Amino acid sequence: MLVAPFFVMSSVSAAEITSRITDSIQLTVDGPMVQSTRVGSSYSVSGSNITVTTLGGLTNPSGTGAAAVTTGTYDINTDGQAFTFSESTTLGDTTVTSQTTLGSGGRVETPNIYGNTTQYQGGTTGSLAGTLSATSIPTVTAGGSGTTAIGQRTVELSVFQ
Repeated sequence: MLVAPFFVMSSVSAAEITSRITDSIQLTVDGPMVQSTRVGSSYSVSGSNITVTTLGGLTNPSGTGAAAVTTGTYDINTDGQAFTFSESTTLGDTTVTSQTTLGSGGRVETPNIYGNTTQYQGGTTGSLAGTLSATSIPTVTAGGSGTTAIGQRTVELSVFQ
């Protein structure tokens, strides 16, 4: 009986190892912001047992300025009887057609504002800084108000077989 030779071979392996290190720094200084909502004018009058001779109201003679109140003339309708009377006025904002330009340091120095306003002056650089190094992790230095400093190191290791 003839026996065929039997060979055992190990499989061939090709492994690849990849290493990647990425450093980054992000420095941000917030800009200024003004959000302003104009408050409108309103006038109301109500009552009972009241006679109206001249109704009060609002006028805007210049077309762009704040409203003005005109005076009404009211009287009790029946003397000696109960009456109610209420008159209220809200004078709105004068129309502004342009915003102040940015001043030094990117700030809105003297903004035009309306009755409902939120203003953020923005950041100041201060000592804000970041450093990348070939031999160590990134470093960041805090700045003034309204700033952000982010340093990041990403290490990726891949093994393929």
